Amino acid sequence: MNSNKLSRRDFLKMSAFGVGIVTFHPVIKAAMKADSQWPENQQLGRVCVDELDIRDSPSADGNSVGKLQADDIVQWLKEVVGDRPQSRYSRRWVETPNGYVYAPSVQPVMNKPNQPVAQLPAAETAPNIPTGKGMWVEVTEPYVDVVPTVTPPAGIWLQGNPNPRFYYSQILWVDDMKTDTDGTVYYRVNERYGSLGDKLWGKAEAFRQITADEITPIDPDASDKKIVVDLTNEYLSCYEGTNEVYFCQVSAGINFDEQGNPVDHSSTPAGDHPIWRKMVSEHMEGGNSASGYDLPGIGWVCLFGTNGEAIHSTFWHNDFGAKRSHGCVNVAPDDAKWIFRWTTPQIAYDPGDLTIQGPGGTIISITGS
Repeated sequence: MNSNKLSRRDFLKMSAFGVGIVTFHPVIKAAMKADSQWPENQQLGRVCVDELDIRDSPSADGNSVGKLQADDIVQWLKEVVGDRPQSRYSRRWVETPNGYVYAPSVQPVMNKPNQPVAQLPAAETAPNIPTGKGMWVEVTEPYVDVVPTVTPPAGIWLQGNPNPRFYYSQILWVDDMKTDTDGTVYYRVNERYGSLGDKLWGKAEAFRQITADEITPIDPDASDKKIVVDLTNEYLSCYEGTNEVYFCQVSAGINFDEQGNPVDHSSTPAGDHPIWRKMVSEHMEGGNSASGYDLPGIGWVCLFGTNGEAIHSTFWHNDFGAKRSHGCVNVAPDDAKWIFRWTTPQIAYDPGDLTIQGPGGTIISITGS
Protein backbone atom coordinates (compact mmCIF):
# COMPACT_ATOMS: atom_id res chain seq x y z
CA MET A 1 0.00 0.00 0.00
CA ASN A 2 1.45 3.38 -1.03
CA SER A 3 2.13 5.60 1.98
CA ASN A 4 0.11 8.43 0.39
CA LYS A 5 -3.05 6.37 0.08
CA LEU A 6 -5.93 7.21 2.37
CA SER A 7 -8.60 4.69 3.27
CA ARG A 8 -12.24 5.51 3.97
CA ARG A 9 -11.78 4.40 7.58
CA ASP A 10 -8.79 6.75 8.03
CA PHE A 11 -10.75 9.60 6.47
CA LEU A 12 -13.71 9.13 8.76
CA LYS A 13 -11.42 9.03 11.80
CA MET A 14 -9.75 12.27 10.69
CA SER A 15 -13.13 13.93 10.07
CA ALA A 16 -14.22 13.23 13.66
CA PHE A 17 -10.91 14.22 15.23
CA GLY A 18 -10.76 17.55 16.97
CA VAL A 19 -14.31 17.85 18.25
CA GLY A 20 -14.22 19.24 21.74
CA ILE A 21 -12.94 22.23 23.66
CA VAL A 22 -11.08 24.88 21.66
CA THR A 23 -9.31 27.92 23.02
CA PHE A 24 -8.88 31.50 21.83
CA HIS A 25 -5.42 32.96 21.39
CA PRO A 26 -4.76 36.68 21.88
CA VAL A 27 -4.57 38.74 18.71
CA ILE A 28 -0.96 39.07 17.54
CA LYS A 29 -1.02 40.04 13.86
CA ALA A 30 -3.86 39.58 11.40
CA ALA A 31 -1.83 38.51 8.38
CA MET A 32 1.66 38.19 6.99
CA LYS A 33 1.51 40.00 3.65
CA ALA A 34 5.14 40.23 2.54
CA ASP A 35 7.04 37.14 1.49
CA SER A 36 9.88 38.13 3.84
CA GLN A 37 7.47 37.60 6.74
CA TRP A 38 6.38 34.12 5.77
CA PRO A 39 7.94 31.44 8.00
CA GLU A 40 9.45 28.58 6.04
CA ASN A 41 8.23 24.97 6.13
CA GLN A 42 5.26 25.68 8.37
CA GLN A 43 1.58 25.19 7.66
CA LEU A 44 0.05 28.46 6.50
CA GLY A 45 -3.26 29.48 4.97
CA ARG A 46 -4.02 31.80 2.06
CA VAL A 47 -7.36 33.60 2.06
CA CYS A 48 -9.06 32.70 -1.24
CA VAL A 49 -12.21 34.84 -0.93
CA ASP A 50 -12.52 38.62 -1.17
CA GLU A 51 -13.09 39.11 2.55
CA LEU A 52 -13.07 36.78 5.55
CA ASP A 53 -13.99 37.35 9.19
CA ILE A 54 -11.80 36.19 12.04
CA ARG A 55 -14.09 34.84 14.78
CA ASP A 56 -13.49 34.37 18.49
CA SER A 57 -14.98 30.88 18.22
CA PRO A 58 -15.31 28.34 15.37
CA SER A 59 -18.78 29.50 14.43
CA ALA A 60 -20.36 32.03 12.07
CA ASP A 61 -22.18 33.30 15.16
CA GLY A 62 -18.90 34.03 16.91
CA ASN A 63 -17.82 37.63 17.40
CA SER A 64 -15.77 39.09 14.56
CA VAL A 65 -12.38 40.18 15.91
CA GLY A 66 -10.94 41.24 12.58
CA LYS A 67 -11.14 40.88 8.82
CA LEU A 68 -8.84 39.39 6.25
CA GLN A 69 -8.60 40.20 2.56
CA ALA A 70 -7.91 38.02 -0.46
CA ASP A 71 -4.34 36.62 -0.49
CA ASP A 72 -3.68 37.46 3.15
CA ILE A 73 -1.46 34.76 4.65
CA VAL A 74 -2.20 33.43 8.13
CA GLN A 75 -0.54 30.98 10.46
CA TRP A 76 -2.45 27.68 10.42
CA LEU A 77 -2.25 26.32 13.97
CA LYS A 78 -4.71 23.45 13.56
CA GLU A 79 -8.02 22.51 12.01
CA VAL A 80 -11.01 22.08 14.32
CA VAL A 81 -14.65 21.06 13.95
CA GLY A 82 -17.09 23.85 14.73
CA ASP A 83 -20.53 25.03 13.72
CA ARG A 84 -21.69 24.79 10.11
CA PRO A 85 -22.61 28.21 8.66
CA GLN A 86 -26.07 28.51 7.15
CA SER A 87 -26.31 27.00 3.63
CA ARG A 88 -22.76 25.64 3.83
CA TYR A 89 -21.60 22.03 3.95
CA SER A 90 -18.40 22.03 5.98
CA ARG A 91 -17.90 22.31 9.73
CA ARG A 92 -14.14 22.76 9.38
CA TRP A 93 -12.47 25.82 10.86
CA VAL A 94 -8.82 26.87 11.08
CA GLU A 95 -7.40 28.11 14.35
CA THR A 96 -4.95 30.99 13.88
CA PRO A 97 -3.12 33.09 16.49
CA ASN A 98 -5.92 35.66 16.05
CA GLY A 99 -8.99 33.42 16.22
CA TYR A 100 -10.86 31.17 13.82
CA VAL A 101 -11.46 31.38 10.10
CA TYR A 102 -13.74 29.21 7.97
CA ALA A 103 -11.53 26.50 6.42
CA PRO A 104 -13.22 26.25 2.98
CA SER A 105 -12.19 29.89 2.39
CA VAL A 106 -8.52 29.27 3.19
CA GLN A 107 -6.15 27.39 0.89
CA PRO A 108 -3.60 25.28 2.82
CA VAL A 109 -0.16 26.52 1.75
CA MET A 110 3.48 26.47 2.82
CA ASN A 111 6.51 28.63 2.11
CA LYS A 112 9.27 26.50 0.61
CA PRO A 113 11.80 28.62 -1.33
CA ASN A 114 13.92 26.75 -3.87
CA GLN A 115 17.45 26.95 -5.19
CA PRO A 116 17.17 27.88 -8.89
CA VAL A 117 18.53 25.36 -11.38
CA ALA A 118 21.92 26.13 -12.91
CA GLN A 119 20.46 25.74 -16.39
CA LEU A 120 17.25 24.52 -17.94
CA PRO A 121 17.23 20.95 -19.25
CA ALA A 122 16.79 20.28 -22.95
CA ALA A 123 13.22 19.66 -24.09
CA GLU A 124 12.60 16.74 -26.40
CA THR A 125 9.42 17.93 -28.09
CA ALA A 126 8.83 21.03 -30.16
CA PRO A 127 5.32 22.47 -29.48
CA ASN A 128 5.41 25.84 -27.70
CA ILE A 129 9.12 25.48 -26.85
CA PRO A 130 10.99 27.92 -29.11
CA THR A 131 13.99 27.90 -26.77
CA GLY A 132 14.42 24.11 -27.11
CA LYS A 133 14.58 23.74 -23.33
CA GLY A 134 12.30 23.72 -20.35
CA MET A 135 10.85 21.94 -17.32
CA TRP A 136 7.63 21.53 -15.40
CA VAL A 137 7.52 23.43 -12.10
CA GLU A 138 5.24 23.70 -9.09
CA VAL A 139 4.66 26.86 -7.05
CA THR A 140 5.87 26.18 -3.50
CA GLU A 141 5.30 29.60 -1.93
CA PRO A 142 1.86 30.94 -0.93
CA TYR A 143 1.96 33.08 -4.07
CA VAL A 144 4.46 34.63 -6.45
CA ASP A 145 4.00 37.91 -8.30
CA VAL A 146 4.58 37.66 -12.05
CA VAL A 147 5.07 40.20 -14.85
CA PRO A 148 3.83 39.60 -18.41
CA THR A 149 6.47 39.85 -21.12
CA VAL A 150 4.06 41.54 -23.54
CA THR A 151 1.36 44.14 -22.92
CA PRO A 152 -1.49 44.05 -23.36
CA PRO A 153 -1.60 40.37 -22.46
CA ALA A 154 -3.93 37.99 -24.26
CA GLY A 155 -5.37 36.08 -21.29
CA ILE A 156 -8.55 37.38 -19.69
CA TRP A 157 -7.16 36.63 -16.22
CA LEU A 158 -4.33 39.09 -16.92
CA GLN A 159 -6.35 41.89 -18.51
CA GLY A 160 -6.94 44.68 -16.03
CA ASN A 161 -5.11 42.72 -13.35
CA PRO A 162 -2.59 45.10 -11.73
CA ASN A 163 -0.92 42.39 -9.69
CA PRO A 164 -1.04 38.96 -11.39
CA ARG A 165 0.08 36.02 -9.29
CA PHE A 166 0.54 32.29 -9.38
CA TYR A 167 -0.50 30.39 -6.28
CA TYR A 168 0.74 27.50 -4.21
CA SER A 169 0.47 24.13 -5.99
CA GLN A 170 -0.09 25.54 -9.50
CA ILE A 171 1.81 23.69 -12.23
CA LEU A 172 3.49 25.63 -15.05
CA TRP A 173 6.15 25.23 -17.73
CA VAL A 174 9.42 27.19 -17.58
CA ASP A 175 11.24 27.78 -20.87
CA ASP A 176 13.81 30.49 -20.06
CA MET A 177 15.66 32.12 -17.17
CA LYS A 178 17.64 35.25 -16.45
CA THR A 179 19.59 36.85 -13.60
CA ASP A 180 18.93 40.45 -12.55
CA THR A 181 21.68 42.91 -11.66
CA ASP A 182 21.12 42.19 -7.97
CA GLY A 183 21.64 38.46 -8.50
CA THR A 184 17.96 37.50 -8.36
CA VAL A 185 17.13 34.65 -10.74
CA TYR A 186 13.86 34.75 -12.67
CA TYR A 187 12.08 32.05 -14.66
CA ARG A 188 10.01 32.74 -17.75
CA VAL A 189 6.81 30.85 -17.18
CA ASN A 190 4.22 29.85 -19.75
CA GLU A 191 1.56 27.24 -20.35
CA ARG A 192 1.98 24.58 -22.99
CA TYR A 193 -1.69 23.65 -23.21
CA GLY A 194 -4.78 25.82 -23.34
CA SER A 195 -3.31 29.32 -23.04
CA LEU A 196 -3.29 32.16 -25.56
CA GLY A 197 0.49 32.39 -25.50
CA ASP A 198 1.18 34.69 -22.54
CA LYS A 199 4.60 34.39 -20.92
CA LEU A 200 5.46 35.84 -17.53
CA TRP A 201 8.57 36.40 -15.41
CA GLY A 202 8.60 35.37 -11.75
CA LYS A 203 11.22 34.82 -9.06
CA ALA A 204 12.75 31.40 -9.58
CA GLU A 205 12.88 30.58 -5.86
CA ALA A 206 9.08 30.27 -5.82
CA PHE A 207 9.09 27.38 -8.32
CA ARG A 208 10.17 23.80 -7.63
CA GLN A 209 11.37 21.68 -10.51
CA ILE A 210 9.15 18.66 -11.06
CA THR A 211 11.18 15.62 -12.04
CA ALA A 212 10.24 12.81 -14.40
CA ASP A 213 10.29 10.38 -11.46
CA GLU A 214 7.36 12.23 -9.89
CA ILE A 215 4.97 11.19 -12.64
CA THR A 216 5.99 7.54 -12.81
CA PRO A 217 2.90 5.29 -12.66
CA ILE A 218 1.57 3.95 -9.36
CA ASP A 219 0.70 0.23 -9.41
CA PRO A 220 1.03 0.05 -13.22
CA ASP A 221 0.54 -3.74 -13.26
CA ALA A 222 -2.70 -3.66 -11.29
CA SER A 223 -5.69 -4.90 -13.27
CA ASP A 224 -9.27 -3.67 -13.43
CA LYS A 225 -8.67 -0.12 -12.23
CA LYS A 226 -11.77 2.03 -11.84
CA ILE A 227 -12.71 5.35 -10.24
CA VAL A 228 -16.12 5.91 -8.66
CA VAL A 229 -17.26 9.50 -8.04
CA ASP A 230 -20.24 9.73 -5.69
CA LEU A 231 -22.06 12.98 -6.46
CA THR A 232 -24.48 12.53 -3.55
CA ASN A 233 -21.73 12.52 -0.95
CA GLU A 234 -18.95 14.22 -2.97
CA TYR A 235 -16.48 11.37 -2.51
CA LEU A 236 -14.06 9.70 -4.93
CA SER A 237 -12.81 6.12 -4.58
CA CYS A 238 -10.14 4.33 -6.62
CA TYR A 239 -10.57 0.58 -7.01
CA GLU A 240 -8.33 -2.23 -8.15
CA GLY A 241 -10.91 -4.92 -8.71
CA THR A 242 -13.02 -4.85 -5.55
CA ASN A 243 -10.28 -3.33 -3.37
CA GLU A 244 -10.61 0.36 -2.57
CA VAL A 245 -7.05 1.71 -2.67
CA TYR A 246 -7.65 5.47 -2.41
CA PHE A 247 -10.39 7.73 -1.10
CA CYS A 248 -10.83 11.51 -0.98
CA GLN A 249 -13.45 14.25 -0.92
CA VAL A 250 -14.24 16.14 -4.12
CA SER A 251 -16.23 19.11 -5.35
CA ALA A 252 -18.29 18.31 -8.43
CA GLY A 253 -20.32 20.63 -10.63
CA ILE A 254 -23.37 22.82 -10.59
CA ASN A 255 -24.87 24.20 -13.79
CA PHE A 256 -25.61 27.96 -13.98
CA ASP A 257 -27.82 30.06 -16.22
CA GLU A 258 -26.79 33.42 -17.71
CA GLN A 259 -27.77 35.20 -14.49
CA GLY A 260 -25.57 32.91 -12.40
CA ASN A 261 -28.44 30.90 -10.89
CA PRO A 262 -28.15 27.11 -10.52
CA VAL A 263 -30.03 25.27 -13.29
CA ASP A 264 -29.79 21.72 -12.03
CA HIS A 265 -28.31 19.79 -9.16
CA SER A 266 -25.09 18.86 -10.88
CA SER A 267 -23.60 19.30 -14.31
CA THR A 268 -20.98 16.59 -13.84
CA PRO A 269 -22.09 13.93 -16.35
CA ALA A 270 -23.43 10.72 -14.83
CA GLY A 271 -22.42 7.31 -16.19
CA ASP A 272 -19.18 5.58 -17.09
CA HIS A 273 -16.53 7.60 -18.91
CA PRO A 274 -13.01 6.53 -19.95
CA ILE A 275 -10.15 8.96 -19.52
CA TRP A 276 -9.32 10.16 -23.04
CA ARG A 277 -6.64 12.77 -22.37
CA LYS A 278 -4.16 13.57 -19.60
CA MET A 279 -2.05 16.70 -19.12
CA VAL A 280 0.46 17.63 -16.45
CA SER A 281 -1.02 21.13 -16.59
CA GLU A 282 -3.71 22.98 -18.54
CA HIS A 283 -5.13 26.49 -18.79
CA MET A 284 -8.92 26.24 -18.38
CA GLU A 285 -11.54 28.82 -19.30
CA GLY A 286 -15.25 28.79 -19.94
CA GLY A 287 -18.66 29.79 -18.68
CA ASN A 288 -20.28 33.17 -19.25
CA SER A 289 -20.14 36.71 -17.92
CA ALA A 290 -22.12 35.74 -14.82
CA SER A 291 -20.26 32.58 -13.86
CA GLY A 292 -17.24 32.37 -16.15
CA TYR A 293 -13.72 31.40 -15.24
CA ASP A 294 -10.20 31.78 -16.64
CA LEU A 295 -7.70 29.73 -14.66
CA PRO A 296 -4.03 29.15 -15.50
CA GLY A 297 -1.77 26.38 -14.28
CA ILE A 298 -4.33 23.72 -13.35
CA GLY A 299 -2.34 20.61 -12.54
CA TRP A 300 -2.77 16.87 -12.95
CA VAL A 301 -5.64 16.91 -15.44
CA CYS A 302 -7.53 13.71 -16.37
CA LEU A 303 -10.14 14.54 -19.02
CA PHE A 304 -13.15 12.21 -19.24
CA GLY A 305 -16.19 14.21 -20.41
CA THR A 306 -17.26 15.29 -23.88
CA ASN A 307 -17.50 18.92 -22.74
CA GLY A 308 -14.06 19.08 -21.19
CA GLU A 309 -14.96 17.69 -17.76
CA ALA A 310 -11.92 16.44 -15.87
CA ILE A 311 -10.54 15.41 -12.53
CA HIS A 312 -7.93 18.04 -11.67
CA SER A 313 -6.06 19.87 -8.93
CA THR A 314 -7.74 22.87 -7.30
CA PHE A 315 -6.09 25.88 -5.66
CA TRP A 316 -8.92 28.47 -5.60
CA HIS A 317 -10.97 26.93 -2.78
CA ASN A 318 -10.74 24.44 0.08
CA ASP A 319 -14.41 23.45 0.07
CA PHE A 320 -14.14 19.76 -0.83
CA GLY A 321 -17.32 17.93 0.00
CA ALA A 322 -19.51 20.71 -1.43
CA LYS A 323 -20.51 21.25 -5.06
CA ARG A 324 -18.33 24.02 -6.50
CA SER A 325 -17.32 23.35 -10.11
CA HIS A 326 -18.67 23.87 -13.61
CA GLY A 327 -18.80 20.13 -14.27
CA CYS A 328 -15.28 19.03 -13.45
CA VAL A 329 -14.30 17.06 -10.36
CA ASN A 330 -12.19 19.33 -8.15
CA VAL A 331 -9.73 17.58 -5.83
CA ALA A 332 -6.93 18.72 -3.54
CA PRO A 333 -3.47 18.93 -5.17
CA ASP A 334 -1.97 15.83 -3.51
CA ASP A 335 -5.07 13.80 -4.34
CA ALA A 336 -5.01 14.98 -7.96
CA LYS A 337 -1.36 14.02 -8.36
CA TRP A 338 -1.91 10.53 -6.95
CA ILE A 339 -4.93 9.94 -9.19
CA PHE A 340 -3.00 11.24 -12.21
CA ARG A 341 -0.15 8.79 -11.61
CA TRP A 342 -2.42 5.84 -10.84
CA THR A 343 -4.76 6.12 -13.82
CA THR A 344 -4.19 5.17 -17.44
CA PRO A 345 -3.08 6.19 -19.98
CA GLN A 346 0.44 6.66 -18.74
CA ILE A 347 2.14 9.77 -20.10
CA ALA A 348 5.70 10.98 -20.51
CA TYR A 349 7.17 13.98 -18.69
CA ASP A 350 7.78 15.67 -21.99
CA PRO A 351 5.44 16.64 -23.62
CA GLY A 352 3.30 15.93 -20.52
CA ASP A 353 0.20 15.47 -22.67
CA LEU A 354 -1.44 12.45 -24.29
CA THR A 355 -4.73 11.98 -26.12
CA ILE A 356 -5.92 8.46 -26.85
CA GLN A 357 -8.72 7.00 -28.95
CA GLY A 358 -11.32 4.49 -27.72
CA PRO A 359 -11.76 2.42 -25.70
CA GLY A 360 -9.79 4.94 -23.65
CA GLY A 361 -8.08 4.70 -20.29
CA THR A 362 -9.26 4.18 -16.71
CA ILE A 363 -13.05 4.26 -16.36
CA ILE A 364 -14.53 7.04 -14.24
CA SER A 365 -18.00 6.07 -13.03
CA ILE A 366 -20.10 9.06 -11.96
CA THR A 367 -22.93 8.00 -9.65
CA GLY A 368 -25.54 9.71 -7.49
CA SER A 369 -26.99 13.16 -7.98
